[in-house]
Amino acid sequence: MMDSIAAVSMNMHAAQLQQSVSLSVAKKAMDSTELAAQEMLEMLPDTSGMGQVIDTYA
Repeated sequence: MMDSIAAVSMNMHAAQLQQSVSLSVAKKAMDSTELAAQEMLEMLPDTSGMGQVIDTYA
């Protein structure tokens, strides 16, 4: 009986650790993706003034 309780406890702890590590890796991947997107947006050319005038005769 005690062995099964200990085994269940160890399995639960292992599952919690696995979930924690998995979540940590997912957060790191999201941060990396966000940084890459920010860098790509910074590479876009400046478009100030674009779209402020509409050619209605075209």
